[in-house]
Amino acid sequence: MSDHKTSSRGAGGYFRTKTVEQSIRDTEEPDHALTRSLSALDLTVFGVGVVIGTGIFVLTGAVAKEAAGPAVAISFAVAGLVCGLAALCYAEFASTVPVAGSAYTFSYASLGELPAWIIGWDLVLEMALGCAVVAVGWSGYIRSLLDNAGWNLPQALSGTSQETGFGFDLLAFLLVLALTAVLVAGMKLSARVTSVVVAIKVGVVLVVIVVGAFLIKAENYRPFIPPAEETTGGGSDIGAPLVQLLFGYTPSTFGVMGIFTAAAIVFFAFIGFDIVATAAEETRNPQRDLPRGIIGTLIICTVLYVAVSAVVTGMQKYTLLSVDAPLADAFKETGHPFWAGLISFGAAVGLTTVCMILLLGQTRVFFAMSRDGLLPRTFSKVHPHFRTPYRSTILLGVAAAVIAGFTSISELAELVNIGTLFAFVVVAIGVVVLRRTRPDLPRSFRTPLVPFLPAVSVLASLWLMLNLSGETWLRFLIWMAAGFLIYFLYGRRNSRMSATTDRLDH
Repeated sequence: MSDHKTSSRGAGGYFRTKTVEQSIRDTEEPDHALTRSLSALDLTVFGVGVVIGTGIFVLTGAVAKEAAGPAVAISFAVAGLVCGLAALCYAEFASTVPVAGSAYTFSYASLGELPAWIIGWDLVLEMALGCAVVAVGWSGYIRSLLDNAGWNLPQALSGTSQETGFGFDLLAFLLVLALTAVLVAGMKLSARVTSVVVAIKVGVVLVVIVVGAFLIKAENYRPFIPPAEETTGGGSDIGAPLVQLLFGYTPSTFGVMGIFTAAAIVFFAFIGFDIVATAAEETRNPQRDLPRGIIGTLIICTVLYVAVSAVVTGMQKYTLLSVDAPLADAFKETGHPFWAGLISFGAAVGLTTVCMILLLGQTRVFFAMSRDGLLPRTFSKVHPHFRTPYRSTILLGVAAAVIAGFTSISELAELVNIGTLFAFVVVAIGVVVLRRTRPDLPRSFRTPLVPFLPAVSVLASLWLMLNLSGETWLRFLIWMAAGFLIYFLYGRRNSRMSATTDRLDH
């Protein structure tokens, strides 16, 4: 316990760390233990299941048309590179601390309780909004398919009405509730459902690449990097990227800077690979399988993204691409409605797994925070039969369902990006800190070139964060302020680490 005692000191206990050994011991408590049932393949399927979604089916057209042109393929590669740097850091942490909670747990082991709380609070926001945004997108695809079949939902049950400003998205609400039930029923069932849907989704993406490759016209790639254009509005608009607000230059799209602007937007398409780490405690051989699952997910998805964006901008001139459904509409415009319909079906099916796995990640972070006493301990109880954290799953599932049902939150999607990038920064710093404070820990995967590579990861993540709007930063800071308030009013007093420190001091 001596190392534990030493680690609990400093700054009034705000930076007391929870040792890796203690984190692993907590996973063995009968009422708070999860079942180990997942393999490296399951983890990779989960990762691909959540990453291949809104980004590839929707964002490709918007960023090509409005920010990067055909060079959007480079934007996806840049975003994938930033995620790759973070993935190497996540892989070391996940194999060293194979405990539920992802970046929250890693931060607790390396940086201390307050930084861990901040990142946990950040992840809860990121995944809740991500789940709701995707559910609303899924609802739109399903309503479109129903309309084609002659079935029309009442306007009041189809989301926020443009006329009244109020409405209820019944399909999005029901989707999140149904997925909550699947998650309560167990991880293995979740893995089976995901495997089937991911097979359909990846099949559709491969169709886009193979069939679309025969429809490419070389002239559509010219110019590959369109010349930079000034946008309307000055750098003082709070909706402008923060880097513009800070340094005052005139906003522009396209050109080389447009590639980075687009990378900050399409980053949303990669969100989810880190969720593989939240399933660490439910993996049969986490030291071996977690690095494989995390890195394998990212490699597969980056290759698919770059290929799809290259094919779509080659099929149709970037200025003519659809913003709402670019893949399907590109096939329609080239006279292939069958493939367009297949893509729409694949998108609708595929978004279900994105929604489910975001919900899964959120519940596991909440579960870990609850088990540590930073949130009420009752939410870390596992179901006696299913062995899942059913209370936190139901609570967060209902909350996400209500958000999806009542709120049109597409403008909040950037909050998901900033939350994820912030987690990347914290994890990269944590790898360096834990190497210094606990060099003795067994590490089955080691991030190469420490501290150089984590430093590059931090700088790359910060650069993409600076390319997000000032408005997004303001909302993010408000959410963080609310988190600080909850920590000081509840979390710090009820922390299990605080109780342990008091016993050691006396």
